Amino acid sequence: MININYRDSRPIYQQIKDEIKRMMMAGIIKPDQKLESVRELAVQTAINPNTIARSYRELEAEGYIYSVAGKGSFASNVTEMTEAHTNMLFEKFKEVTRELVFLNFDIEKMIKFIKEYKGGNINDKGTES
Repeated sequence: MININYRDSRPIYQQIKDEIKRMMMAGIIKPDQKLESVRELAVQTAINPNTIARSYRELEAEGYIYSVAGKGSFASNVTEMTEAHTNMLFEKFKEVTRELVFLNFDIEKMIKFIKEYKGGNINDKGTES
């Protein structure tokens, strides 16, 4: 089930995308599994079908889902995608790390931040919760 938080600062279409990605990563949605139609999901969540369609379009553009004409939308194999996505994120991480080191950022502080973030003690704004 897709959870929408109306107090969240993210747009609804982004929340839908994130929820579908989360369910795919968690194995709730399996590779090649047919997703609910835009209309079905719109009725289920009481969200405008155009918003759902935007989420599906963006997920397809990002490679998380694929469409088959006359059949619907299906989940891609996220295991392969996750590896490629992780590699891309790691490259960005290395770039940011190089810049922080160049700016003499306290490395211990950076390590502490990563450990706290992994432990769940940091919120989405990067501050302790």
